[in-house]
Amino acid sequence: MARVLLAGESWISQSTHFKGFDSFSSTTFETGADAFIEAARTQGIEIDQMYAHDVPDRFPRTVEALSAYDVVILSDIGYNSFVLPNSVWLRGERTDNPLVSLVEWTRAGGGLMMAGGYLSFQGFQARANFARSPIAEALPVDMLTSDDRAETPQGAVCRVVAPEHEIAAAWPGESPQLLGYNVVTPKPDAQVVATVDDDVLIATREFGQGRSLVWTSDIGPHWCPTEFLDWDGFAPVVGSMLRWLGAGRES
Repeated sequence: MARVLLAGESWISQSTHFKGFDSFSSTTFETGADAFIEAARTQGIEIDQMYAHDVPDRFPRTVEALSAYDVVILSDIGYNSFVLPNSVWLRGERTDNPLVSLVEWTRAGGGLMMAGGYLSFQGFQARANFARSPIAEALPVDMLTSDDRAETPQGAVCRVVAPEHEIAAAWPGESPQLLGYNVVTPKPDAQVVATVDDDVLIATREFGQGRSLVWTSDIGPHWCPTEFLDWDGFAPVVGSMLRWLGAGRES
């Protein structure tokens, strides 16, 4: 069975509670990928999630290590988490750049996906910072160098614009609206499969022997609301994107 790695899409939140004279803090761990992972599972695709706090020291740093996977998804986790492991940040030691390796792995036949979020593409206040990163070469879109969020609390309409694409074939008619996305522009050799308010939602690209794909909205709330996650097209679209990237192959 093909192996799919999802890096990111988790966070730790700390709250301070004030009760009159007294106060105390609490900490919670949350993940936004559960619905996406379950949707893939119903399509016969298993996803291994690497939580965001594990990425700096556990994400595969070489092409050889990445070769354990057929598809790699980066979702809502920024550039710094990949280039600042403890060996670099705390001890000033040299190490492999996993984003350079990810480009070479994709060129050699891997399937690379980036999903949207506050720490995807350029992201909130440009803190995701992928526009000048190595993987900008491999993705099917060009990124802004500023905050690239489009917040659409009123709803943004999704449309299939390449009905002949195999991913579009899994899109069963009209979908619920999305509440936001990252604004990007397609590269000349990319194929835009679906749009959101006339911007890119899904774009694909052949890259060397491999493939890359973007989904510019969240894979869970808040940009991807419950209505979209419960839509009968969500799981088929998730499955078709991952299969197009290579999750349908036997390893």
